[in-house]
Amino acid sequence: MLRPLERGDYASLQQAAADPLIWAQHPEPDRWREPVFSRLFERLLESGGALLVQDRAAGAVIGSSSYYAWNPEANDVVVGYTFLVRSCWGGHYNSELKHLMLQHAFRFVDRVWFHVGTLNLRSQAAMRKVGARLSHEAVRESGGVTTSFLHYYIDKTDFAELA
Repeated sequence: MLRPLERGDYASLQQAAADPLIWAQHPEPDRWREPVFSRLFERLLESGGALLVQDRAAGAVIGSSSYYAWNPEANDVVVGYTFLVRSCWGGHYNSELKHLMLQHAFRFVDRVWFHVGTLNLRSQAAMRKVGARLSHEAVRESGGVTTSFLHYYIDKTDFAELA
């Protein structure tokens, strides 16, 4: 289940993010630490596109994801800042999350981008699993960290064929 992130979600989302192994391949590997997570949480709230991910059956907070960098001229948006608790890795959770977000985004845009750290092998595999195509590699800043990211995308027409 997805819903907009709210300030009152801080404690439950921070608890979900507190596992160092979630961030081991991430460009900012210490996001599990409360002060670092706090900065991320504030950026997510300020973005206006952050979502809380909950397990519908248990009601537990299992992660978050965001829409950001909407570009009306290019008619595209980026989906990212996604993380899920480890108990949700390797199953249907990430694919279902991305499917819901893509389905919503394609009501408004023609292309969705994903920025994945070059060392984040799990997220790269997840991109292939949801049918994203690798476009290029670029150095960019994210949360005060400048590093190399792989840019993947899915076009509206490709998504319609996958769905």
